[in-house]
Amino acid sequence: MPWELQARLADSEPPLLVDVREPAEFARVRLAGSLNVPRGVLEQACEWEFEETEPLLAATRTRALVLVCRSGNRSLLAAEQLVRMGFTQVRSLRTGLRGWVDAELPLVAGDAGLALDIDEADARLQARLRPEQRAPRRPA
Repeated sequence: MPWELQARLADSEPPLLVDVREPAEFARVRLAGSLNVPRGVLEQACEWEFEETEPLLAATRTRALVLVCRSGNRSLLAAEQLVRMGFTQVRSLRTGLRGWVDAELPLVAGDAGLALDIDEADARLQARLRPEQRAPRRPA
């Protein structure tokens, strides 16, 4: 849960935060100090000799990891995959960043890590559907 993660981040050895959302989502709003590894390249990021290799992930299977996404669904699936790949200390942030905002915990945006107030963070987490992505309306 968000408050549990907040406490763990204050530990002397905090977990590595891995945000599995897409880069555009990550740029809009994220947890400070998190690493962006989109779900679509997660497996390659965890192994050496790939263009997507992320050395922090490939170097160890025993480091504490907390996976993060918008709602907790993608991060849960990603956590299950990492366990299958041999990672031993993997957790998913239940409720995702939406729950983090609901708990009124801090988020940042952009490369500079600009601190966001709760309302701005909430607005940045809203789904951004184009008109053609919406379901057709049925006649009444």
